[in-house]
Amino acid sequence: MRVVSRTLGGLALGLLLLLCLVALAPARLLGLLLPSEQIMLGGFSGTLWRGSVSRCLVRAGPGYVHMGAVQWRLQPLSLLLFAPRLGLDSRWGAQTLSAEMVLQGQQDISFYDLDASFSADLVRQFVPLALAGTLSLQLQQLHLRDALPEQAAGRLVWQNGVWLAPDGPLPLGSYGLDFRQDPDGPLRGNVVTLSGPVEASGTVELVGRSYDLDITVGGPNTLDSRLQQALSLVARPEGQAYRIKLDGEF
Repeated sequence: MRVVSRTLGGLALGLLLLLCLVALAPARLLGLLLPSEQIMLGGFSGTLWRGSVSRCLVRAGPGYVHMGAVQWRLQPLSLLLFAPRLGLDSRWGAQTLSAEMVLQGQQDISFYDLDASFSADLVRQFVPLALAGTLSLQLQQLHLRDALPEQAAGRLVWQNGVWLAPDGPLPLGSYGLDFRQDPDGPLRGNVVTLSGPVEASGTVELVGRSYDLDITVGGPNTLDSRLQQALSLVARPEGQAYRIKLDGEF
């Protein structure tokens, strides 16, 4: 009886020590769970379950997006399902992000309840557009596989949009893009004007790497001559407005 009691006591003590080691696992172990070719981390502090890094870079297209300092909360039970689920909060200057992220594979990532705000300057790192302003993104969900969306629902808002014309900035307005994608379907979005002297409306569609853009730009008053000249390079006139219709692959 004493032997059984001692054995059970030893097992209980061993289990307690194991739980303590797991609970105190260092934050740097998170780097082993994340795809290193997509996410670069540095300056770890805290534990695996609740920690932070002072520097985070996420690959996006040909380059990386700086996320700045990032704090996370890892749900322990999600590791048993081989789908780590993390709550994230990041800040880099005026750029902020909060979200729930689920990692289901090296190239399979899902986001939920994402709320982000960043400068339009960030877009200029990937697309040669002379635009300024603030972009805010609210996502109910976004499922990415091989860096392409498979399911999504959310809204992107461009606030206080400005065109950086060669002879000086030209205020445009604020615009929204409401988008949705059902499983195995295309991602479709509708462009709406929220405020401003330049009005825009139309649709955006993405299927895999193929895109289709159909947007009309105009306004109650005659557009600035500089803007008309720029639009004439990529759009065709329709009355007092211009229609931008583009399709291709990226």
